[in-house]
Amino acid sequence: MTPAAPVPNPCGPALTRWCVRWLSDPTGPMAIAYSAGADSTALLLAAHERWPGRVIALHVHHGLQAAADDFESQGRGFCEQRGIAFASIRVQAAHEPGQSPEDAARHKRYLALADMAQEAGAACVLLGQHADDQAETLMLALSRGAGLPGLAAMAERFERHGMVFGRPLLGLPSRALRDWLVATGHAFVDDPTNTDTRYTRNRIRALLLPAWDACFPGFRPMLARSARHAAQAQALLDDLARIDLALTGVPPAIKALQTLSRERQANVLRHWLGSSAGVAASTVQLDELLDQITDCITRGHRIRLKVASGFVLREADRLVFVRPGDTPPI
Repeated sequence: MTPAAPVPNPCGPALTRWCVRWLSDPTGPMAIAYSAGADSTALLLAAHERWPGRVIALHVHHGLQAAADDFESQGRGFCEQRGIAFASIRVQAAHEPGQSPEDAARHKRYLALADMAQEAGAACVLLGQHADDQAETLMLALSRGAGLPGLAAMAERFERHGMVFGRPLLGLPSRALRDWLVATGHAFVDDPTNTDTRYTRNRIRALLLPAWDACFPGFRPMLARSARHAAQAQALLDDLARIDLALTGVPPAIKALQTLSRERQANVLRHWLGSSAGVAASTVQLDELLDQITDCITRGHRIRLKVASGFVLREADRLVFVRPGDTPPI
């Protein structure tokens, strides 16, 4: 009897497509963010098959649940059995006042991954986020009234903390990854917090995604397409903002801003605040700032508007952003 052909890892073609687009000829180690869960396990095995002997699994131990020690131990054992390099780091993921626990854990996770990857000399860090994660992210953005950056959801490639990160699996549903792991007998862990419906993302996963699947089978690629359209539109707005910022100067001159339409003013101000100060104004704050710019027709008109952790102020003929403790404008 002819032996059955091995079941191919669905991550393999996805990884190839991502590399063709973003990393055509990688050199040095390739790092995989590896939680020991299903998604990162399937990606790790595909990467190990593509780059044998060059892959390093990076595990971040957040210490947020009792099972975290077991995740680390099982992940280390899985890699040792297959000759895959494994590195782990423990972080304190406690959040600051006013910061959500999820945001704090995410920030420290990316920082830890970047540090470990840089130490290993890796070209980039690949993440196991997939089509279901992308759909959840888009739904979460819609529920919050997000603009194009939020509707663009998760990018296939981005840079953070001096390291390139990639998401090659955004076109693959979670079920395809789990089915392959089960069919081929590869072990993985299930994080119990993924079913905790106190978290909004988990409620979307448990309630909204099944309802969408019932009404619109195969909806995940369609949502991913919408996210790509939003990302393309945002890229064009960023290009326009850079053109307008060259006109207004940095920091922007008020009279130059007044020559632009209200929509272009909003776009260039978002870009200026994000690129120069790393902050984002809320819709209410931005509308008020635009009104202030319109009304600023006399020398004595004062602008002082709270945005994020600081203030947008008028300084002579320009807008400036200052934080508490900064030298106040004259």
